Amino acid sequence: MVGRRETEEFTRAKSGEPAYVRIAGELRSRIDDGELTPGTPLPAERDLSVELGVSRMTLRRALGVLENEGRVHRDATRGTFVSEPRVRLRLGSFSQEIARAGGNPGAELLWAEERPADETVAAGLGIPAGSPVYALRRVRRSNDEPLAVETTYYRADLVPGLLDGDLAGSLWDELRARFDLIIARTSAELEVVVLDADDARRLGTRRAAGGLQLTRRTFLAAGDCFEFAVDLYRADRVSLIIDRAVDAE
Repeated sequence: MVGRRETEEFTRAKSGEPAYVRIAGELRSRIDDGELTPGTPLPAERDLSVELGVSRMTLRRALGVLENEGRVHRDATRGTFVSEPRVRLRLGSFSQEIARAGGNPGAELLWAEERPADETVAAGLGIPAGSPVYALRRVRRSNDEPLAVETTYYRADLVPGLLDGDLAGSLWDELRARFDLIIARTSAELEVVVLDADDARRLGTRRAAGGLQLTRRTFLAAGDCFEFAVDLYRADRVSLIIDRAVDAE
């Protein structure tokens, strides 16, 4: 009787690709074709490995590929589920972008305070170290699903009393309404990172999951940088588009 390992070796030799790549491709096609729909669980690993004719180790490697692509997510107690499609966000207002994608944006304030700017924040804002800034951290959501943790710094001299206002919605809308600011452009640097335990917990994903770190600087029409931010996104749920100028409305 030919075992699964021999079958996998034969399949690899015949197709020229590892069995886990082939299995990932087959499951990917089922998702794309609608056979496996978002939110539904995949069959148990034991059943799926028998159906596909591979070992559970090979199946887990294939599922790892799909998890990195954001097509499935694994729950330690409930199994593996098909994920919703990645949310595509352009560089700009999180609230506006989520609304454009058809979602309901939300924000959970973790903390907010006034503090002197350290060297990193001062360099980001283009001000002397020790200058007063407003700092806040929020979890950003779409339809109650956590997608990002934002740590944002503002020049206190440009937005006095900001922390006394509404910090649960779009801060850009708040800034425009209260301070009549004209937001002209933003620049950003994107890095792939590993989420630490705290951020993974806040984002509802597994520890050491992949993240996208976006370091942003936002400028007014007069040329002043008024916002410096470090945003952490779930890499399995968000796709960032940063190829355009920020809308000024």
